Amino acid sequence: MPRPLILLVDDERPITSIMRRKLEQHGYDVIEAGDGEEGLSVARQRRPDAVVTDLQMPHISGLELSVALRRLPETSSTPIIMLTGRGHYVDQNVLSRTNIRRLVSKPFSARQILEAVKEILPASARPEAA
Repeated sequence: MPRPLILLVDDERPITSIMRRKLEQHGYDVIEAGDGEEGLSVARQRRPDAVVTDLQMPHISGLELSVALRRLPETSSTPIIMLTGRGHYVDQNVLSRTNIRRLVSKPFSARQILEAVKEILPASARPEAA
């Protein structure tokens, strides 16, 4: 059975590097994108099992990316984890137009991201189920 594929979208490479290592150590395949525009393109091509995206990025924000992914047939049900600055409020009306399943405030640990990914993936898509 293939390993679950996680798309990390963040313009801060040190953050994606740390998250990548942790996820790969726990049985996930990981692809990265440096901004929302690239993330949208990669998601359409690779169809990840889940997306972890920063809120504030150049070109397309994480919220805009999340709305766009929900509208596309090939990614309409892909669950998303949104990384936000501490105390940043995300309107519930906007969230309802996305597949954002978890909001994680910065600073966060790689373990928090790993746990959030496990929570949002269906049991059949988790490495433990393979």
